[in-house]
Amino acid sequence: MPPSLNNNNNTMQQKQEKECLKKEENVEPSLRSLSVPWAVMVTLAIAAAVYTSHPCSSSAPDNNSMEIPESLSSAASTVQSWLQEAHRTLSSSLDDKPDKYTFEEDHPPLLPLSASDYAGVVCAVLGLMVAAGGGIGGGGILVPIYILVMGFSPKHAIPLSNVTVFGGAVANVFLNSKKRHPLVDRPLVDWDLILVMEPLTIAGALIGAFLNKILPDIFLVVMLVALLSFTAYNTLKKAIKMYRIESRHMREQAESELVKITHEEDEDDEEEAEEKLLENMETQEDEATPGSNDDSEKPPEDMMEDVAIYPTKNEELQQILDEERTTPKSNVQVLVVMFVVVLFINLMKGGGAFKSPLGIKCGSMSFWIANGLMIGWILYISMYARNYLVKRYEIKKRVGYEYVEGDIEWDGRATVVYPIVCAAAGFFAGMFGVGGGIVKGPLMLAMGVHPAVSSATSACMILFTSFTATTSFIVFGLLLPDYAMVCVVIGFLATLVGQIVLNRLMKKYNRNSYIAFSIGAVVLLSAFLMTIQSLVSIAEGGKEGGSGGICGKSD
Repeated sequence: MPPSLNNNNNTMQQKQEKECLKKEENVEPSLRSLSVPWAVMVTLAIAAAVYTSHPCSSSAPDNNSMEIPESLSSAASTVQSWLQEAHRTLSSSLDDKPDKYTFEEDHPPLLPLSASDYAGVVCAVLGLMVAAGGGIGGGGILVPIYILVMGFSPKHAIPLSNVTVFGGAVANVFLNSKKRHPLVDRPLVDWDLILVMEPLTIAGALIGAFLNKILPDIFLVVMLVALLSFTAYNTLKKAIKMYRIESRHMREQAESELVKITHEEDEDDEEEAEEKLLENMETQEDEATPGSNDDSEKPPEDMMEDVAIYPTKNEELQQILDEERTTPKSNVQVLVVMFVVVLFINLMKGGGAFKSPLGIKCGSMSFWIANGLMIGWILYISMYARNYLVKRYEIKKRVGYEYVEGDIEWDGRATVVYPIVCAAAGFFAGMFGVGGGIVKGPLMLAMGVHPAVSSATSACMILFTSFTATTSFIVFGLLLPDYAMVCVVIGFLATLVGQIVLNRLMKKYNRNSYIAFSIGAVVLLSAFLMTIQSLVSIAEGGKEGGSGGICGKSD
């Protein structure tokens, strides 16, 4: 065969193959999840089909074409028949497969209620009441309950748990809004802590929501079990330590009171003797020559300078203390503005089953630009919060501000390390649907934050995080409306009751460690339930999630 004819034919063949490959790139995202053997077979079959359907093969041979051997043509025809059969089978399977956004086919509607619905509600209420005191939401308990008891798939159970956690966060914030710090006159919720930790938590939640749509279900539960097991161990260890310290303080206080009662009469006698001695000394001073010590009563010049300097510092210190007695409106306004902008961009860009009002298609360049703007806005707020708190820390240091037990000194290092950890917490919140508090609650205890402050602050942050993650699930079309409305009410009422009961127990026995035990119990129970869920999933063969990609089949 002449080399020129062979080169021309190869060039035309490569051109046709490239055109077919370009067409393959426009295939639905669901086809891209096929295994490598299927992809290789389809590619080879298409190449063979292109080769046999080449225009030169159907026309009369001339000087610029080559004649195809009969055996090769027969083999290509066989491959073509395989391809057609595979295409029919694949198309049939895709047509029969329910759309992941058509919930009525995945789970029956709420009404009429089934026995599994009643059982799931009872289990969820009990779990939420335990989690209420710790202010960590309880998403790690809710997800396996919704999966194992109520029969939801993980892709639906996680959004529903977020909605339930949001309802509980509303109840917690409502109860904590009027509570005061146990050691100083200020609100129980630490808004400086929220300002520096929450922005990157929301950013992590948004990224985690994307991964929730593309990662396999079994991978999600295995990762969550590993995380919760580690967190439960450290949290319960911290709770036991706090309980022992409280018990020791109670014993010391009881002993001191007993000693005080035993030596009360002796102390009274000593006080009487001291009073008589002071009276005698005062009488002697009155008899001394008046005015002899006038020079010693004059303050030195350096003392006068101190008197001129310290009132300014005292005024600044008093101003800081006065500001901390009320909820800092500036912090709340910054967080609300950040949240509103994030929510607005999230709704405008659309995604999944939610069509963008601006016509932005999921997966398009505009879609990712919108996501980039949203992340950039959050990072800007985070940098603003860091600069504000570092500047405020320097002022407190200069005026001699005294921190109480559990306060965080927001220096340059603290405003970098803790927000990064919170970004990871938000990431797990969005990916696993656990509200973020199940990670941030133990984190704040490890930071040394007072348990009551940790619980109230964590609940307030969950209000932002869970609502942001929930809106993401809404725009992606992963939320069941009828169940969602019921879950919000359940979360609110169960958390309200649980919080009231725990507060009464804490006042009766004077133990803040109950909050730490509540957090540890929720984390441990979450790890146990998620382990069961993962074993059940493996026993059933595992359901691979994420086949629809970020945008699903609808786009």
